[in-house]
Amino acid sequence: MDNSPPQDDQGQPPVPAPVPMTRPEAAPEPRPTPTPAQASAHAPVAEAELRASDADRERVAELLRDAYAEGRLDVDEHAERIEAAYAAKTLGDLVPLTRDLPSHRPVSFEKPPVDASAPRPTGPVQLPAREEAPSIVAIFGGASRKGRWRVGSHLKVAAVFGGVEIDLSDAVFESPEVVIDVLSLFGGVEIRVPENVSLHGGGVGIFGGFDVKEQTAADPYAPVVRVKGTAIFGGCDAKPRRGKKLKEWVRKQLGVD
Repeated sequence: MDNSPPQDDQGQPPVPAPVPMTRPEAAPEPRPTPTPAQASAHAPVAEAELRASDADRERVAELLRDAYAEGRLDVDEHAERIEAAYAAKTLGDLVPLTRDLPSHRPVSFEKPPVDASAPRPTGPVQLPAREEAPSIVAIFGGASRKGRWRVGSHLKVAAVFGGVEIDLSDAVFESPEVVIDVLSLFGGVEIRVPENVSLHGGGVGIFGGFDVKEQTAADPYAPVVRVKGTAIFGGCDAKPRRGKKLKEWVRKQLGVD
């Protein structure tokens, strides 16, 4: 049995306390930067990039007709801008067409707020006039153009072993003068105009007939339709359509008060 005194542990260094094992906090992952294509997909569309409607094109076309009537645009400028107006895809395409016309207010494409108390039209809604090609061809068949359609300053017609019918009674005249150039070869062309427009012209008939019943409208500002061409073993007949008159709003679109 060991009766020696106990050893003093003050000479020994202290044992450090155990450190708890903890996992370090993970750094937050950086968010991916959106690509330019993704950013543009969610960005608001500028007004100039919005698609133009038929009503937007008609508003600009009316301003151009007013400018033509006032002498601010000549015939070529008017025709060029009218064509660009109806071919416009966006609102930004329409703005430059009236930018240099100081007498007209800037065209606003914002839709006015709907007034619930305002009376609503009771009649049928009139659709915009449709755009058609500046030529009509009928070969061993028939072709017709009637109703509400936009007629430009020049129209070419060819009927070869076929027939063409043109009715301008409800058409929208885009020019003060319309020239119709006719070729009828073993075929027939029939042209009808409103009774209150001027109709002039004539053509050559070779083993055929070319008949234009000329008339001068009482209104000096009414549109003028000129028919010319050739009928070979065929015929062309142009005359007013009684009982059908050019609409007043069409006169206004031509820039006449």
